[in-house]
Amino acid sequence: MSLLDKMLKAGGKDIGADVMSKSAFFNDVVFVKSDLPILNVAYSGKLDGGMTPGLTIICGESKTFKSALSLYCLKSYLDTYEDAIGILYDSEFGITTDYIKSFGIDPSRIIHIPVEHIEQLKFDMIKKLEAINKGDRVFFLVDSIGQISSKKETEDAHDEKSVADMTRAKALRSLLRLVTLQFTKKSIPCIMINHVYQSIGGLYPTTVIPGGTSVTYSSNSIFVITKAQEKSSDGELNGWNFTINIHKSRYVKEKSKMTFQVLYDSGINKYSGLLDLGIESGVVVKPSNGWYSRVDEDGVIEDKKYRLKDTLTKEFWGKLLERQEFKQFVENKYMLANSPIITDEQIEEEFE
Repeated sequence: MSLLDKMLKAGGKDIGADVMSKSAFFNDVVFVKSDLPILNVAYSGKLDGGMTPGLTIICGESKTFKSALSLYCLKSYLDTYEDAIGILYDSEFGITTDYIKSFGIDPSRIIHIPVEHIEQLKFDMIKKLEAINKGDRVFFLVDSIGQISSKKETEDAHDEKSVADMTRAKALRSLLRLVTLQFTKKSIPCIMINHVYQSIGGLYPTTVIPGGTSVTYSSNSIFVITKAQEKSSDGELNGWNFTINIHKSRYVKEKSKMTFQVLYDSGINKYSGLLDLGIESGVVVKPSNGWYSRVDEDGVIEDKKYRLKDTLTKEFWGKLLERQEFKQFVENKYMLANSPIITDEQIEEEFE
């Protein structure tokens, strides 16, 4: 018996130890692809990647599409797995049955659980995770951890006490410590909605994510959502351009930005955010002002020209999204390097 086998045999029962080259934690990660390519890039750095198991924090100021984006992810998960269900822990009651239906989600596949404080959320979530076996398809959504109180704060309000609550951060750390490993071990995705605020104590305002360092340490991905107006030529507000700022990721370079568009009359534009990448990669060119053309695999500019609005269609992007050089460009631009070791040559190239 080799030393490796000896140590594996000597381990505790049901601990899940295995040779790292065979470990399910690293070799069996499944990406759940959405039909919004730029969201797949935000999660995985790949156009044909997607959402991964583990904890994702989606945060931003009010009305920055946080809940809607989480429902978009939930819809993709339920579409991928016919036997999957969703569990919604609700402290804000902004996600209604009609709102869920508007995303094409069957509400009969969603368990809705109102929660009053963090401890209640922790106890219920732990019990459900203990009942879940690896291979069960469950999607957790918490809306939101930004507004949920602690048990002490709730009791103090009931008793008409106005003392400061020093337990909330501790309770949140306890919740995240307990659930984070379970999400990964059982391949369960969880999205928690959070808020942000601006700290003005320094020279420049900085965006702060409430919840302390436990939120950062526990999550696989943290998206900070910002928005800008989308106006017509006559100045009328048609919708919004939302930017996913990568605050933390295990797959994507931090501080990367991806933008998608939501219009009032047509909803999410699934091909938004791709045009700049197409031009930068060379698969799309702008031969004249206001017009765009594709470049074929031989480097020849196609004769057909497209207006800007026509570049946001399946006709324009269908074949381009399958082009290997375009996929590789996106991966090189956004994905973290496979090797954590940075050589002297790489450092020199970075600062040249």
